[in-house]
Amino acid sequence: MIDPLYVASGFSVGLLVGMTGVGGGSLMTPLLILLFGVHPSTAVGTDLLYAAATKTGGSAVHGLARSIHWPAVLRLAGGSIPASIVTLIVLWQLDLNGAAARSLVNVVLCFALLLTATSLIFRKAILDRFRARLEQLEDPAIARATVLVGVALGVLVSISSVGAGAVGVTALLLLYPRLPMARIVGSDIAHAVPLTLIAGIGHWAMGAIDWHLMGVLLIGSLPGIVLGSYLATRVPETALRLILAVTLILVAGKLGSGEWNNAVSIVGAVAQSTQR
Repeated sequence: MIDPLYVASGFSVGLLVGMTGVGGGSLMTPLLILLFGVHPSTAVGTDLLYAAATKTGGSAVHGLARSIHWPAVLRLAGGSIPASIVTLIVLWQLDLNGAAARSLVNVVLCFALLLTATSLIFRKAILDRFRARLEQLEDPAIARATVLVGVALGVLVSISSVGAGAVGVTALLLLYPRLPMARIVGSDIAHAVPLTLIAGIGHWAMGAIDWHLMGVLLIGSLPGIVLGSYLATRVPETALRLILAVTLILVAGKLGSGEWNNAVSIVGAVAQSTQR
């Protein structure tokens, strides 16, 4: 049975992704956890394969338009793929259904959401501050920095499914300032496809995928992305990014409050046991 609320959620996220270019993970994963009560690891795993499916089409379009800078993609993947595999092994050792994995996913998700919100709000200030210095770097240094960015994205995306959108674009803008925006976005999307696919397969192997849920979300998100892409040039980008950033900060606060309360409870219990 197809739940209309899931379809509507997929459509809404697809609409915002099409209008803002921000990765769906920063929107879909918190929505599944907070609104529908999906286990964090299942939400992350489902969203990873959902993202791989939706971004494959976008990558194909950018490839046909020759708006992908393949050296940057290969460098990012050179760091992100090994980092993703190592991270998945760690998650497997933790047991994704356990309390420790739940807390880890929530904490990293909060961090990734705040990082995404920061990149949305302060992207111009960050670029203005660091671009001049980074333009002086030689190609070998840029290559090493790109691989390190890939490592960070591999860890973030594999645990939280967030980071391959706004954060990846901001990093590429800093490292490759001479590339046009279309090639930056195309390269980020092209890199996200293998990363989310491998991370998603890893979560699938650990049993953290809801295939029915992913299919229902795709029913809504695909037309949403098309409509959002059409409306993107007709809605003020600055206002959209600000609204989205504030939303991500509020969501991160909501997710983090529970983990903070758990941490306080654990500390209190330890303190009581030491006083006995």
